Amino acid sequence: MSMFTFTGILLKEDQGYSSLCPELDVASLGSTREEAKAMLLEAATLHLEGAFEDGLPYSRPVPPDADPRHAAPETIVEVFRLKLDDELGVK
Repeated sequence: MSMFTFTGILLKEDQGYSSLCPELDVASLGSTREEAKAMLLEAATLHLEGAFEDGLPYSRPVPPDADPRHAAPETIVEVFRLKLDDELGVK
């Protein structure tokens, strides 16, 4: 079994957290850190499944000036690895 590994970025918002995968240009929200990360995993899985089913490219990188690691590093709570297996089960 092979794995897809992407970058996850967790950001603190006024109310809760947002999460982003810059390689896929997929984002989500959650009330807690754990919820925001879980919702990002789900969003990334759905994005990949749809892209593969439709024969479309799955990578849609965020431009560097919109990437919070460059544009707003003070908002970042955590950078983590987002891993999905080749059958798109979340790991």
